[in-house]
Amino acid sequence: MNIIEKLEWRYGVKKYDPTKKLTEEQLNKLIAATRLSASAYGLQPYKILVIENPAVREKLRAASYNQPQVTDASHLIVFARIADLQESHVDAYMQNIAATRNIDQSMLNDFAGILKGAVNNLDANAAAVWSSKQAYIALGTLLTAAAAEGIDAGGMEGFNAAQYDEILGLKEKGLATVVIAPVGFRAVDDHVQHAKKVRKPLEEFVEMI
Repeated sequence: MNIIEKLEWRYGVKKYDPTKKLTEEQLNKLIAATRLSASAYGLQPYKILVIENPAVREKLRAASYNQPQVTDASHLIVFARIADLQESHVDAYMQNIAATRNIDQSMLNDFAGILKGAVNNLDANAAAVWSSKQAYIALGTLLTAAAAEGIDAGGMEGFNAAQYDEILGLKEKGLATVVIAPVGFRAVDDHVQHAKKVRKPLEEFVEMI
């Protein structure tokens, strides 16, 4: 299948097959693709957590209005933003660039100044919104990569973020839950998979100017 056919194939799975698990190679490929997602300035002001522990996932299911995808999918991926974006995060990023590209960090001073200015101009609410948007871009990359690999995945917002933060100890890690994504394989009796995908007509969806 080409990418359009694979995106036609994917859908928001309602019932996963709990007996089917991703291989280590499949999981690592999805993580690698998500890591390579587009991100403003390349800063990546978020982290992903791959939840495998069944006991933890039972608690998260309770914090997700008892939606079965949370426990029945092969893995649950949690996207968590940096809760308090600071200049120190920019400094760490500059160090990473310098080390990765084998350049003197002083060559990045102008870029660092621009990025620190952008971060400092955001109040707490604006920073939370901006960081969350970056996490959603990564979610889109994950969903597309999963479809390309014949793996089911879907984004979910139906959960109590504060409870997720508590269960996963995210406050202590300086993180806050944004969105979650179960990944795995659809159950054969998930009737939703047989429904024709509904999207806006092309002429309504796009306008050429």
